[in-house]
Amino acid sequence: MSVRVVPVGTAALLAEVADAVAATGLAEWARARGVPATEIVPGACTVLFDGVTDPAGVAAALREWSPGDVPPPGRVVELPVRYDGADLGQVAERWGTDAEGVIARHTALELTSAFCGFAPGFAYLAGLPRELQVPRLATPRTRVPAGSVAIAGEWCGVYPTASPGGWLLLGTTDAALWDPLADPPALLAPGTRVRFRRA
Repeated sequence: MSVRVVPVGTAALLAEVADAVAATGLAEWARARGVPATEIVPGACTVLFDGVTDPAGVAAALREWSPGDVPPPGRVVELPVRYDGADLGQVAERWGTDAEGVIARHTALELTSAFCGFAPGFAYLAGLPRELQVPRLATPRTRVPAGSVAIAGEWCGVYPTASPGGWLLLGTTDAALWDPLADPPALLAPGTRVRFRRA
């Protein structure tokens, strides 16, 4: 089965899927189909449907989805990056290249915001090839500067504010990632395609 639907209280459902790509696809499909829920929130391998008045009807609708149902591509956001990250050399060593090689590979990618979490405006960007995945730091930093562009495991992300963090830092951007007055408030809302360019 491509989706498993679990009730969460009386007015919410949690749809469990294979991975973040499937979660993003299901969320976009559900929005396009007008699945009746107040909020549709994708995660790493789940989608939460909150504010559901007909749980049985929504569950039945969700079971019609299949991973082959590809949503239309999201909008593209291009982020200028100064590749001055503290871990650029370490990433280059792991990738078997130099700093210029890291920049070339990173700017060649198109990633997709799978879901937001950790901090307002922090998007987990999916699409990092397996050969470019690196482990988190053994000991997280107590402070990562705002705007830091970082990678860890299968994810790439940009820290919207200064905070602790254990991802490897490639560089920094001045892009405003969170604006509570904007619609949506997150610049990299789920489904957004993201490209990085050298500033």
